[in-house]
Amino acid sequence: MSAAAVVDRLLGLPAEVVRKHLPRSAVAETVALWALCFGGIVLAWVTFRPAAKVVATLGFLYLPSFSMDRRGEDFRDYGVTLRQWRLDLRLFLVLFALIVPLYGAGFWLWFSHLLPALPQGLRHALSPFTDAPTFHLRLPDRFAEWVIDQYFVVALPEEFFYRGFVQTRLRDAWPQGPVVFGARLGRAWWVTCLLFALGHLAIFEAWRLSVFFPALLFGWMRERTGSVLGAALLHGSCNLLALVLQASFFGP
Repeated sequence: MSAAAVVDRLLGLPAEVVRKHLPRSAVAETVALWALCFGGIVLAWVTFRPAAKVVATLGFLYLPSFSMDRRGEDFRDYGVTLRQWRLDLRLFLVLFALIVPLYGAGFWLWFSHLLPALPQGLRHALSPFTDAPTFHLRLPDRFAEWVIDQYFVVALPEEFFYRGFVQTRLRDAWPQGPVVFGARLGRAWWVTCLLFALGHLAIFEAWRLSVFFPALLFGWMRERTGSVLGAALLHGSCNLLALVLQASFFGP
């Protein structure tokens, strides 16, 4: 059974109809699938909120199959490969070691000094937390479940969809830019980061637009190694770091 047929069975989407009506242009096709995924998450969020994450995960993993099946491609063509796993792992370890102290300091500065100086209405728009932070290092409740959730339900599907599928299709359509630390970056990198950030507005929380900035690193890693493995590791680890900081400053 093809991936598109799985989507048809699980989500009730008419796979052949969707595939037939997808635009042929790489850019238009990519935006159409992104919009379909975004709309599905919004619909789930406003009708049955617990289903939103399930819809997102299935959409990220399987909606690209409508495009892939049409061209006879598979997941390896979009970065799901262990070909460069040593480089992926090395880059992940180096970048995460740099991110931990920088993000920790920025988290403390933001919630302790910068956010309280803003008007109350703006504070609520920019953060889910408005109370004064008090630091006590601790893990969030059910941390082991969060580890599984963040790596396999959130990071890997999102990285396959955004850095694997979206960034690759846009890169094929547009000329690449200059080489930056070993990775050739261009318009596709920027636009993928923008779509990634806008996609987080599906649950109507404006502060989630901040994911644009770590997306720059995820996209760079994808181009540097040719795989989404390192980006998925960094993505999941950054999410877990945020959860640990939230629990440590605001309670589990």
